[in-house]
Amino acid sequence: MASNSNLITKKHHPENLESPCAALDSYLTPNELFYIRNHFEAPRIDVKFWRLTVSGAVQRARDFTYDDLLAMPSRRIVATLECAGNARAFLGGSTPGIDWHLGAVGNAEWRGVPLSLVLAEVGFQHDAQEVVLQGADAGAIDKEPKTPGSIPFARSLPLAKALHDDVLLAYSMNGRELPEAHGFPVRAIVPGWYGMASVKWLIHLLICREPFAGYFQTFEYSHWERIEGNPTLAPLGPGEVKTEIVRPSSNERLKAGDVYLIRGSSWAGESHVASVSVSVDGGRCWNSAELLDPPQPYCWVRWQYPWNIPADVPSATLMARATDENGRVQPLEHAPEERHYSVHHVLPVTVHIE
Repeated sequence: MASNSNLITKKHHPENLESPCAALDSYLTPNELFYIRNHFEAPRIDVKFWRLTVSGAVQRARDFTYDDLLAMPSRRIVATLECAGNARAFLGGSTPGIDWHLGAVGNAEWRGVPLSLVLAEVGFQHDAQEVVLQGADAGAIDKEPKTPGSIPFARSLPLAKALHDDVLLAYSMNGRELPEAHGFPVRAIVPGWYGMASVKWLIHLLICREPFAGYFQTFEYSHWERIEGNPTLAPLGPGEVKTEIVRPSSNERLKAGDVYLIRGSSWAGESHVASVSVSVDGGRCWNSAELLDPPQPYCWVRWQYPWNIPADVPSATLMARATDENGRVQPLEHAPEERHYSVHHVLPVTVHIE
């Protein structure tokens, strides 16, 4: 699978590519600029022989062909996908994982069959709890804890989430056939959740009677939660409220006296962004930014703020933070409970003034 020269290479094998900042300034991210996250080498799939197997705690196990899915009722959803490790590079030190900067996120229109319709076709048993989504990509993990040989990439959804009409088995991205790098022929789209839930190259849906404890559900893509004061690992799920300043970039040189449009994008997981505030003095004062898109669940909203660049300081620290419809506000610091995931705290941008 050829690399896209428009993307920034973070890892060659398997291929992991980051979107340039310019891609974050458009409402829909073009397919060729959409970030690519792979855990194993991308599989080659011949759609003529591809099958989606649905089994487990079901009444009627069944295989679906690509044509079967195309013949079923479909939906279109605009949703932002963000890698749970996006902006990890800003944590500093020897943080494990790929050192994504700002570009492991994108917004696209997805079309596909609601997962709920497929589950209705097979029927699930009364004690079903979760749906495991398994991709065709597989490999061995050599770092501790090592896996017992090759394992597929797999994540599970609680049954209630899997039955939500907005969770799709998607075969189209921005009005075009789903690209190979993004999961052709069919991938999951779990809007409002971190990208690891939207499993690519789907080949198996396993309905389980107990919580799934796979590698990417426990050792990876998990964070700490407290139950009556006791810390316990829990799988990541819905995304957090987050803002990224798209322009200016860090250490950019700006001209004193100019009026500069600070621009960025904000998103809020399953909810929608209600407001964005901008500070041009390192967080001492905050002012409202103008939202450029109608806020809606699952997807980002672009914003801008006109700044009169002062002449009496050599540099300035710019900050932006979003608030969602439920009153959640971005934190100023990364919480250790999040481990090396969910990097959604405010990220300052320092610029120099000439």
